[in-house]
Amino acid sequence: MRRVLVSSLGAVALAGGLVAAFTLAPAALPWAARAEEAARVVAPPTVSVVSAVDRAFVDRLFVSGTLVAREEADVAAGIDGLTIVELHAEEGDVVAAGQVLARLDRSQIDAQIAQNDAATARADAAIAQAKSSVDQAQAQLGFAKDDYDRAAKLGPQIMAAASIEQRETALRTATAQLAAAQHALDVALADRKSRDGERRELEVRLARTEVKAPFAGLISERKARLGAIAASAGEPLFRIIENGDIDLEAEAPEQALPRLEIGMSANLSLPGVASQIVGTVRLIAAQVDKASRTGKVRIALASGAPARIGGFASAEVVIARSQGVGVPASAVERDAAGARTLVVRDGVVEQRKVTIGVAEGDALEIASGVASGETVVARAAAFLRPGDRVRAVPEQAQGANP
Repeated sequence: MRRVLVSSLGAVALAGGLVAAFTLAPAALPWAARAEEAARVVAPPTVSVVSAVDRAFVDRLFVSGTLVAREEADVAAGIDGLTIVELHAEEGDVVAAGQVLARLDRSQIDAQIAQNDAATARADAAIAQAKSSVDQAQAQLGFAKDDYDRAAKLGPQIMAAASIEQRETALRTATAQLAAAQHALDVALADRKSRDGERRELEVRLARTEVKAPFAGLISERKARLGAIAASAGEPLFRIIENGDIDLEAEAPEQALPRLEIGMSANLSLPGVASQIVGTVRLIAAQVDKASRTGKVRIALASGAPARIGGFASAEVVIARSQGVGVPASAVERDAAGARTLVVRDGVVEQRKVTIGVAEGDALEIASGVASGETVVARAAAFLRPGDRVRAVPEQAQGANP
């Protein structure tokens, strides 16, 4: 009987405990949840930050294009119909001004010169004969004039009128003969002058049988072939680059053109060439292509550069160098209203309007708005607002000098 009573009492106590537990549990659970929520509210979010640092910036413009000759000339034959008999230059040769590049067959012109020499000799003989005739005519005229003057002084009282008329006729004849001799001399002299003109023309033609370089430079192309017939209006025999000067002709965006200046330095890269080539901006186009919105830029390569006309090249133009405050580009948010960044000071977020200077790689120069040494949120985050408290965790400063 005692054992039954004890068991009954234990069961009652156990049941009462369970009832109390289930009665108190609903009241205890909300307090735990509110405690966890309060803990979450109190703990500030963690953000990655970097320090704004002073660093050097280089403003660069990258362009690419085709290698072209700065000044190039087509060298053609100055005379038609002659055969090319000698070649003295090849592609890639460096030549001096006036250097003979090719020779044409001159045998036909040599024969014409020989004919001219003979004609000139005949003209000289004709001149000598004409001069002798003039001298004889002048002497005859002098004799006739003296004879007529003597007869005229004596008059018809002493000499017969017929005799005086005869002497007058002789004077007129001598005068006419002198005029004829002088005319013959003039014709001979004119013939000699004509022969001289022919000779000068032949000498010009003879000189043109030598095809010469118009200026010092580099032979970029040779079309001349031995045995071919030269033609002044046909295909040029050679193409020559003056002084071997080569330019990179590139296209630059319209907005970049005002930043470019003549004389700016550039580093060029050529396919297959390990080292960079130094160049300078030589020409900036005065107009922009209305379709592509780009303008042509010419960059002069340094003398002796291993470049070939028509090849591809890229260039990095150094526009400006500056020293300023640098931050990662990811730390700046930009829109129509301007540029902004978030600064953390004493654990509190501040929003700053900034002025951007030079962009280099993944870094931006901050011309105003952030001072060197200030802590900047590494990545502009939409969930952060001015006045928010945060826990700053340093990140490697991408805006620092590489």
